[in-house]
Formats: sequence, C-alpha cells, structure tokens
Amino acid sequence: MTHGSYTSLLESHDRTVRQAAFEGMYNTYNSFKNTLATNFSANVTGYSLISRIRNFASPVACALSANNIPTQVYDNLITTVDHHLNLMHDYMSFRKERLGVDTLHMHDLFVPLVNDFKKEISFDEACSIVLESLKPLGEDYVAQVKEAFDNRWVDKYENEGKRSGAYSWGCFGAPHPYVLMNYSNNVDNLFTLAHEMGHAMHSYLSSHTQPYPYANYCIFVAEVASTVNEALLMQYLLKTTTDPDFHKYLVNYFMEQFRSTLFRQTMFAEFEKSIYTLHTEGATLTNQVLCDTYYNLVKKYHGDAMHVDELIALEWARIPHFYTPFYVYQYATGYSAAIALSQGILKEGEAAVKRYKAFLSGGSSQDPIDLLKIAGVDMSSPAPIEAALKVFEGLIAEMKTL
Repeated sequence: MTHGSYTSLLESHDRTVRQAAFEGMYNTYNSFKNTLATNFSANVTGYSLISRIRNFASPVACALSANNIPTQVYDNLITTVDHHLNLMHDYMSFRKERLGVDTLHMHDLFVPLVNDFKKEISFDEACSIVLESLKPLGEDYVAQVKEAFDNRWVDKYENEGKRSGAYSWGCFGAPHPYVLMNYSNNVDNLFTLAHEMGHAMHSYLSSHTQPYPYANYCIFVAEVASTVNEALLMQYLLKTTTDPDFHKYLVNYFMEQFRSTLFRQTMFAEFEKSIYTLHTEGATLTNQVLCDTYYNLVKKYHGDAMHVDELIALEWARIPHFYTPFYVYQYATGYSAAIALSQGILKEGEAAVKRYKAFLSGGSSQDPIDLLKIAGVDMSSPAPIEAALKVFEGLIAEMKTL
C-alpha cells in the first residue's frame, strides 16, 4: 500500500480490503505518533511565535493577512457549517442504510453507493461535453475554450517524464496558458478537464486584462473558477443524461464532493483553530492532545450513524497541509463560492455571467474578498455557504428517491 493507492483501496466494494487498508495505514502512523506530534507541535510553536513577534492578534490573523482576508471569513465558515451538520449526519445515515451494514465504519466512507458503474468517455467526447456544459457562460467564453481544444492548449496523455495528475500553467505575455493532463477515458477525467480549463480561462482573462503586477491571482480565488466549471458540467449532465445508473452515479459523485471538500476541509480548519487556541492557552500539544481533539471533531461532524474508529484519531498526522498554517479552509470557501456562483449563473443568466467574467478578469487588482463580491458572493457572510449547503440538501433528498 502507498499514499497513492490508499484512496482507491478505500473505494473497493470488498469491505475486507477497505478495512485492511484503513488499519494498515493508521497502525503505521501509530508507530510514529510521538515523533509526528513533536514535529506538529514545533510547527505550531514556531508559527505562533512569528505571529506574536509581528504583533498580530492571533496566528490565523497572521496567516490571512497576506491577502487581506478578514478572520471573520474563517470563523464564518466554521460557524455556518457547524449550524448545518445535520445534513452531514443525514448523509451518513443514508450511506449506512444504502450500504446495508449494521455498523458504518470510517473505512466505509469512500466506497461508491452505486455498484460497478463504468462509463467510457474519450478525450474528444469530453471536449464536446465540456463545451456544451459551459454554454451558460456565453458564446465568447465557449469560443475561447473551443480554441484551446482545437489549438493544442491541452497536452492530453501520459508521457515519459511527465508529472502525474493534471495542472494548468502559464506566464504573463505568453499567448495562452497550457493544460497538462494524463487523460483516461472515464468520468473523473471529464470533470478534471472542465476543472483545468476553468483555471486556464481564469489565467487567460486575467493576463489579457490586467498589467503584469496584477495579472496573477491568489489561492483564495484560484479554485473558484475551476469549480464553477465542474458545477456547470454536473448540472448539464444531470439534466441531459437518460441513463438512470449514470444519473445515480452523478448524484453520488456530487454528494461526495460536498462531503470531502466542504465538510471535511472545514473540519480540518476547525481542528487547526482548536489546536492553536490550546497552544495559546498554554497546553502542551502531546500526541494524546492532538488525537483527542481530532477524534472529537470527527464524531461531531459525522454524527451518531457513524462508528468513529479509534484509529481515525491519527488522521491529523497524514495531512501535509497542516504544515502550512490556516491553508485548508480555502478549499471549503472556494467550493462554497463556486457552487453559489454557478447557481446564480444558471438562474440569473446574463447579469450573473457579466459579474463572473469581471471576477475572472480581475487577477489581483483588488483583494480576493472584494473580487468575489464583484462576482456576487460575500464570503464573510453565511449566504454563499448556506446556498451551497441547500444544493447538498437537495442531492440527499434526490438520492433517497433513486
């Protein structure tokens, strides 16, 4: 087992495989828990010291200051999601019922609820589907994406010496950015193509609108453009597919995005906030303190339907993002903003599209929180997060009827 294969093993429909992978992973971490806790504590101590020396009110204020993001945005995310944890608990109850298990374990979280569904989608088919799904963004946006597909912005397939995964990259003054993929003929890669073209169009519009000092954009807004494209693709597929198994697969896929991005990353953010608060209050961050804090949050987020296995208390040790303090919350805020914006685009039409394109063309000409306000979402308020959670609530209701 490797870090790369772990998630795919947890997706196995053979429960013994999932359990063996889960226990193998965390029993290994358990062997190094004191060393890992010492490393983690040192990182917290060091960053807390830096924030005090620089006269910030808190470590989170220090981390958010680089992009001038109010700490209210961080707190609002945690508070709003906490108020809607009943949705996550409802999903866990449904997952337990759908899997037909007496006890839902942590290793049962990743297995798809739709058995043995497979769909082949070639790269050319994926391009056609993506172009159709992006039509709500207007003819000019679609035409630019079509040009990207027709004129080799995208390096499609795996090759010797090529990095794994998918990514978009460009530089100011270049004719356009490039997207590098390792495309396989499946639904995941269809969504990855839409995702990376969101990044590419964000870079293209910003670099062709802004002067060099403002042409780039920060991570707080980076995932918004990519996830809006994914959300539009999802809504298009849900409306147009006539295959009931594919429809169920898509609903499950969408639900898992909410669980793993909005809820899970917010849980990570709450863990970081709790640990830094404990440190500020003088607590020694031993392995036991870290594990107890994390375990209690897992119980809180997953509810009574989930049997929270003791080994999950060590999950903090395998999350590398924690060594970049107060970073993970941006996945949850970006996802919430993107879902809210995609809903607005589909409901309002041209007016919402105009605002969204102004955001895509903004680069870093304004603070990221203000750029998102231009697009139509204020991440210091609960509204966009609640709008996203409303979509999740609808998915749960729909899945129960399928």
